[in-house]
Amino acid sequence: MAKIYVLQHHPVESLANIADALEGAALAWQYVRVDQGQPVPASMKGAGGLIVMGGPASVYQTDRYPWLRDEMRLIEDAMKMNLPVLGICLGAQILAAALGAKVERNPSGKEIGWHPIRLSDSAKEDRLMRGLPATMTPFHWHGDIFELPLGAVPLASSDKTPCQAFRHGDKVYGLQFHIEVTREGVAAMANAFAKDLVRENIPADRMMAQAAEFLPQLEKISETVFTRWASPIQGMS
Repeated sequence: MAKIYVLQHHPVESLANIADALEGAALAWQYVRVDQGQPVPASMKGAGGLIVMGGPASVYQTDRYPWLRDEMRLIEDAMKMNLPVLGICLGAQILAAALGAKVERNPSGKEIGWHPIRLSDSAKEDRLMRGLPATMTPFHWHGDIFELPLGAVPLASSDKTPCQAFRHGDKVYGLQFHIEVTREGVAAMANAFAKDLVRENIPADRMMAQAAEFLPQLEKISETVFTRWASPIQGMS
């Protein structure tokens, strides 16, 4: 069975509901705990896909986090092999940078909590996004934004973030937002990054109350999107 590499940058930013979709497709995965010093694989040889998770780093901090360059090289290797790639939050920013797009701090400020996104017209025909609601409210926790990479298709936007999601080719996706989160995951992020909430004047209890409102719809969307993402890998197995 072709395994999926999962690059993890912080303990609280895990596969969450993505794991359910992979299990449903009978796919195996292997976490690479970059945050604990595990080396980024040198190549994608023998693997079936690549998932790059979120984390507190920024793409332009390559001097502080030299593994960012290693991850970009691995993304490039996966694309050369025509393998499915999925970037979530920081992972989407790393993916965008690997494709040559500019990543920078959002001049509109951080986007944290539950905020609506709008799907683009091109999302209506997209393999992952077709049939989804035109607007939805996923979870966000990011202060950086990226330009749409050259040759990529825009899939979603929000008031603060012009490019919330994109597709490059037919198997490579970047999602700035979180639809994979569980209630436990939101609580863990609120605890781990509590200073952000204080600085942004966001009450953690309100964030958790909103989780109960938005997660039921997100769980259905998450299952649809990630099952579709995994389908080419399932065909390889």
